[in-house]
Amino acid sequence: MAAACSRSLCKVGRSFLETPATARSGTASFLLGNAATHSSRRGFSSGGPGFRSRLVSSVRAGGGRVLGCAFLLGGGLGLYQTLKFSLQQHLAQEDSKVSGGSPKMTLYQYKTCPFCSKVRAFLDFYGLPYEIVEVNPVMRQEIKWSSYRKVPILMVDAELQLNDSSVIISSIRTLMISKEKSLSDIIRCYPEMKAVNDRGKEVTEYNNKYWLMLSEAQNADVYPAKGMQKEEMKWRQWADDWLVHLISPNVYRTTGEALASFDYIVREGKFGTVEGFFAKYVGAAAMFIISKRLKNRHNLQDDVRQDLYKAVNDWVAAIGKNRKFMGGDQPNLADLAVFGVLRVMEGLQAFDDMMENTKVKHWYRRMERATLNHEGRS
Repeated sequence: MAAACSRSLCKVGRSFLETPATARSGTASFLLGNAATHSSRRGFSSGGPGFRSRLVSSVRAGGGRVLGCAFLLGGGLGLYQTLKFSLQQHLAQEDSKVSGGSPKMTLYQYKTCPFCSKVRAFLDFYGLPYEIVEVNPVMRQEIKWSSYRKVPILMVDAELQLNDSSVIISSIRTLMISKEKSLSDIIRCYPEMKAVNDRGKEVTEYNNKYWLMLSEAQNADVYPAKGMQKEEMKWRQWADDWLVHLISPNVYRTTGEALASFDYIVREGKFGTVEGFFAKYVGAAAMFIISKRLKNRHNLQDDVRQDLYKAVNDWVAAIGKNRKFMGGDQPNLADLAVFGVLRVMEGLQAFDDMMENTKVKHWYRRMERATLNHEGRS
């Protein structure tokens, strides 16, 4: 409609420029007379009848050409604004197509947390845009609005809150495939459950968190080969229940490694000056002691590196020699989970030792490229 109005203005302007002066003066008198009449009714005119007659006289003397130019200019500006708006809409639609029409997502995280790293690996691989809010691990003011006091937390469109890394990944992946479902409906498939663990501490768990909530046809499309779904779920759970518990005992294995680890945590995390100082030295000492307890709790060997090497080689053996990833030619959710957990050790001695003493290097480098290049976007 705006474009049509603009074209009409241009036609009026051309008619003023092309018609003879005698005919134009009558038209101009009519238009300006009406305009002035309406203006006086609304209280905008300050010149009275004398002003109106002088204006009409000036138009008759040749001002019609000026008026025609004004109409052309107005029409041209209108067309420009219309085209500009249309272009903006088109670019917005293209951006939406590129991102898959994904909702706005904000990830509340600790950068060095393996569970948060899992979520980032997933979002990065699929090229899903998201914002990061780094949470201060001491005060946690950034998530004071949440009754759930752990990270990661994913806020979707500033309304829906998703907790637990595996629930976040399963929910968003389901939404990407089952476009007919709303995220609110999908989240209900992962009900929260309170329980008491073997140490008497209340914990929150989520049912079905390794399942994608798909139709039979969608499930067959995502998992075309027999056993693919079961294998993916098994290793996703393995990453949460076993692999992640090998990280702390290895990165805090010695006092030197503990100090280096906390230096990295403070550098990458969100700490104040005083908090950073205490976190680095007091935290390193505390975690060195706690890592020994973790070793006993999970029945690890005296040399915890051997447990890490074995776990990583078990993972590589499960992929086999004929697959680039557990998902085949492209990573699946198990690949992304294992990669996310291992990635938090980068820059530390434990990571260098793992890359040197296991067979994981080639797979790991392929995963780096896949997430960095957003290869799952296509």
